[in-house]
Amino acid sequence: MFLFKSQLLILLFSGKAYSFLFKVNAIRFPMAFDKKKSNYEETTIRHLKPHEADGIIFDVDGTLANSWKLGFDATQVILQKNNLPLIDEDLYHQCTRYSTPERLARHAGLDPDTDTDFWSVGNRLADEFDSLYVDLVSIQTAGFYDGIHDLILKLNEVTGGRVRIAALTNACVAYAHSVLKTNCPKTSFGSDREGIYEKFVSIHGADTVAKPKPHPDGIIQCCQEIGVDPHRCVYIGDSPSDGIAAKAAGCISIGVLWGSHSEESLRQAPFDHICWTVDDLRDLLIK
Repeated sequence: MFLFKSQLLILLFSGKAYSFLFKVNAIRFPMAFDKKKSNYEETTIRHLKPHEADGIIFDVDGTLANSWKLGFDATQVILQKNNLPLIDEDLYHQCTRYSTPERLARHAGLDPDTDTDFWSVGNRLADEFDSLYVDLVSIQTAGFYDGIHDLILKLNEVTGGRVRIAALTNACVAYAHSVLKTNCPKTSFGSDREGIYEKFVSIHGADTVAKPKPHPDGIIQCCQEIGVDPHRCVYIGDSPSDGIAAKAAGCISIGVLWGSHSEESLRQAPFDHICWTVDDLRDLLIK
């Protein structure tokens, strides 16, 4: 295991850093997803505005944390260890919409519809991935995007703690806890600054909910634990599967474009709003 972690650290700190700057205001899409018809229709049902919500649930990777390089490099190490072909960055980003077992099984070339060992292989690879991935979380590998820390604290300040906050990821729950703790000055190095980690009332991963996104189970579970009806919640994520899960749960949904997925893919998903920058998100959530 030490050998593989050493390989990954070399990949992480020799890799090229990428940043995306967007300067377009948040866009409102008055669309609702009709599961029976599988299309999008105009709706006047959803009157709740994001800043009126009583609960906010965040995705983690690509939404709160700029961690794609950690995930990509850990994936390459696991594939190499198992004598499987390596993938490129585009394929990695495309497959982040899946839970870790499904993503890795697909990277291994398996088809969920035809390969009977799809899930057994996926679960085995995911266990190897998680044991490597979680231990390598740091500010350098999974730091919050600029403005996210202040946004979370401002939400708590402006609402007087009325808005309940949760996190839901398609990675394992241990990873979510590690990222949130690492980005919290209070839990990561004992700072006297106000804590971030403690603001999250509910934290879940694909391994602690009945079904991962795009199923709504995790969102509904978070809503139950924070004591807020899904129709009074906002779910925020960077993947089309986030939009589908939020609609199925009955939440207001916000897609963000600083993560792994393109504007086109998010426009095709059933998001109520799309934000290009953290400032756009702040403008939607705080009035």
